[in-house]
Amino acid sequence: MIHSVETGADRADTPLVLLHGFGSHAGYWEPLRTHLRDQFHILAFDLPGHGRSPLKDEGRPRQVAQALFAELEERGTGPVHLCGHSMGGAIGCVMALENPQMVKSLTLLAPGGFGPEVNARLIKRFAAADSEEELLPLLEQFYGWRMSVPQGALVELAASRQHPGVSAHLVALADYLFGNDTQREVGREAIAELEIPVKVVWGTQDRITPTRQAHKLPGVFAGHVFEGVGHSLADEIPAEIARLLREQVR
Repeated sequence: MIHSVETGADRADTPLVLLHGFGSHAGYWEPLRTHLRDQFHILAFDLPGHGRSPLKDEGRPRQVAQALFAELEERGTGPVHLCGHSMGGAIGCVMALENPQMVKSLTLLAPGGFGPEVNARLIKRFAAADSEEELLPLLEQFYGWRMSVPQGALVELAASRQHPGVSAHLVALADYLFGNDTQREVGREAIAELEIPVKVVWGTQDRITPTRQAHKLPGVFAGHVFEGVGHSLADEIPAEIARLLREQVR
């Protein structure tokens, strides 16, 4: 079973599924969930090989997408709204392409796969770090220049790396995803043909995936770019992301 944090008022509502980024965990979403907990049924997953979720297969995006669909089917959720950050955004795109009838909307926060450019060397160092001392200078690069890394976020991230097999999985996954210091791309035009609402959100101070990847989106996508914000959007501007999700999840 894939570990999740589940909150929300009415479990009969269509769930909002939150998919974190590479090397993170479900706790990343806590600032955002605080703004939404009384309004939506939320499932925040530890993706396979991250946090408390065991790794059954190799953990590549398509395999993760299939595992998430199997989990949702077992829970009997029906179609879901997806919000994914970074790698989680790429996985959300794969889910929409693989099984579009199960995805009611996509909200993508600095998503992976929207261009070949990525700060691969930083991510590989991030994958190998497993203590607060090692993680802090790396994690600082995920935030805008004026925002410090929240202490709670640092402590939780370091703790998540202590679960068995997580660190080894992250190193191997980073080599697969960013082996030539670029990233694999998702089919944006194919997603645009699915006729589901898509929002794409970026920060101008993103040092992981460049903001220019938001400049040439398919015309039917809604694009939102925030000044002075880095890669960690849901942690930096949770109130603004919550507002965009309220518009999207109806």
